Amino acid sequence: MVKVVAVSGYKPFELGLFQHNHPAVGFIKLAIRKELEALLDNGLEWVIISGQLGTELWAAEVVFDLQTEFPSLQLGVITPFLDQEESWNEQNKELYESVIVQADYVDSITKKKYEGPWQFRLKNQFFVEKSDGLILFYDQEKEGGPKYLYETAQKYKEKHSYDLRLIGFYDMQILVEDLQQDQY
Repeated sequence: MVKVVAVSGYKPFELGLFQHNHPAVGFIKLAIRKELEALLDNGLEWVIISGQLGTELWAAEVVFDLQTEFPSLQLGVITPFLDQEESWNEQNKELYESVIVQADYVDSITKKKYEGPWQFRLKNQFFVEKSDGLILFYDQEKEGGPKYLYETAQKYKEKHSYDLRLIGFYDMQILVEDLQQDQY
């Protein structure tokens, strides 16, 4: 049973998405929603993210939408280091802050500002060990930031029961085609 699921994936620039209202964002959020709904039917209680731009903040918005139907669903934002948003532009900071104020739990793993890549490795390990599963928007054909969390989850899955759910570009294509078919 998956009571705690981590959600992560590509950042907007890795997908060539530079507008929060780009149509692709809606499809990505729908794919995340479908995965979360399947887990909610089986006892999901918490979604955890690290607050990164892109997939993670979109997942937070999905959780907030789902909370109207599933008020017991909670969101935790556990950042790899303090003030991760300080170099972001104003629009991204506003989005991040809106997620932080609505989250049920907010903390930082290292309790320090950015010092190095080790903080991201520690975050990946923490997320895998503290969750029962991972929903990852990642396609092995297009490497990017999610690759490292994927590898950590794969290694962990070799010795533990762990629910690893990938959303790839083919899955997204099928979702879009299904939606288009439903419209006709």
